[in-house]
Amino acid sequence: MHYSTSGFLGYGMEDCTAGQAPGAGPQMANAQHGNTVRLRFNSAFEMLDMVQLVSDQIGRQLRFDDDALTWMEVAVRESVINAIKHGNCHDRSKFVTVEFTTTPAVNPKELVVSIRDEGKGFEPEALADPLAPENLLKSSGRGIFFMRSFMDDVQLSRIPEGGMEVRMVKRLSSDS
Repeated sequence: MHYSTSGFLGYGMEDCTAGQAPGAGPQMANAQHGNTVRLRFNSAFEMLDMVQLVSDQIGRQLRFDDDALTWMEVAVRESVINAIKHGNCHDRSKFVTVEFTTTPAVNPKELVVSIRDEGKGFEPEALADPLAPENLLKSSGRGIFFMRSFMDDVQLSRIPEGGMEVRMVKRLSSDS
């Protein structure tokens, strides 16, 4: 994995390489209206721990309270699991990209988390309602419901070149 992050919210990671393809791994980008940390990795559940660590660090740097931090992390984790499992169908040749962007760059007001896969995509309107009586006992189908419950805004969209993007927004409290 190649790390090339620095400066996001006052912390950084040293550069190192552990045998992953160029462009894979965390990257820092200074977006036009915010700071962005980008993670790009193969579709493997083993990568969830790395995403969790980055989510936790960013949430703590933004001074999320314990509840907001926990629920943001659950939403991100659910989205990454969906990208690996349903989007990329566990195909390790396909990548998942996760971006954490604070906007604006100075005195951020919100955290935008974007998760993209390289799968076939789906129609968000066709999702079953997890609260419908016939779905209450099903063991899956609640991930997007959780994301919508825990984040301030969630948008699901097809990517023109293929795959899906989940864009989630968590507004920061005024005392953050």
